[in-house]
Amino acid sequence: MKQFVREKIPFFCFEGISNGSRVQHAVFSRQGGTSQAPYDTLNLSLSVPDDKENVFANRTLAYATHGRSNDTLVHAHLVHGAEVAVVSHWNYGQYVGPVDGLVTNEPGCGLTMNYADCAPILLYDPVNQAIGLGHAGWQGVVKDLPGAMVRAMQREYGTDPAKLLAGVGPCIGPCCYEVGEPVISAVISSFEEPESLLLSPRRPDQSLDRRYFDLLEASRRRLAAGGVCHIETSDLCTSCRTDLFFSHRAERGRTGRFGALITL
Repeated sequence: MKQFVREKIPFFCFEGISNGSRVQHAVFSRQGGTSQAPYDTLNLSLSVPDDKENVFANRTLAYATHGRSNDTLVHAHLVHGAEVAVVSHWNYGQYVGPVDGLVTNEPGCGLTMNYADCAPILLYDPVNQAIGLGHAGWQGVVKDLPGAMVRAMQREYGTDPAKLLAGVGPCIGPCCYEVGEPVISAVISSFEEPESLLLSPRRPDQSLDRRYFDLLEASRRRLAAGGVCHIETSDLCTSCRTDLFFSHRAERGRTGRFGALITL
């Protein structure tokens, strides 16, 4: 991923999706907004107890970097599932759902979601000109939200998964994502070679009932299992880099949400 700054708002882009494509996209940081601690500063979510005026001011700042506004983007009511909605400009300004994936092939239709440790999933079909945006935490990858997005694009747009360009954005890394039950059992029952996704405790005094989950790799594997060959991943851990991103885990729930958007 490459970092850019536009109108004093930092954001990140996937090189593979950007190169020669008709897609505009961004994964925003937490920097450049108006919110006060603990939502400082570019909190884009109304689901946390931040001042709503600040949230809408932040959305104006962030979305304007790509010529959009709150009312010219499709939002999602996120529930940590694997449902995917097909949307268009008729859904502008709406919270579609409950879903964790949005897809469209309508030129100009913009999609947005918010995150704080879960993985942003961005998809672009350069052949059929279609896009997708998803939100995957541990429940999302266990339920195969990334694969569900690929299948939805196959069904709706005739997408060949091998031609898709995919990006998995900043999320909590295996360095920080300590998990116990029910996460361990869910990963073991739903992935091949789950031991490589559930890393052993780092210290001898840590319980063997705890593991460190690799959410980024799990998301990548789900996309690869769906036939996606071109997958770009971020090396930024949201929990390690609370200077750049909000992290529900690192900040013990008292934090905001950073956003992503994608549009044809």
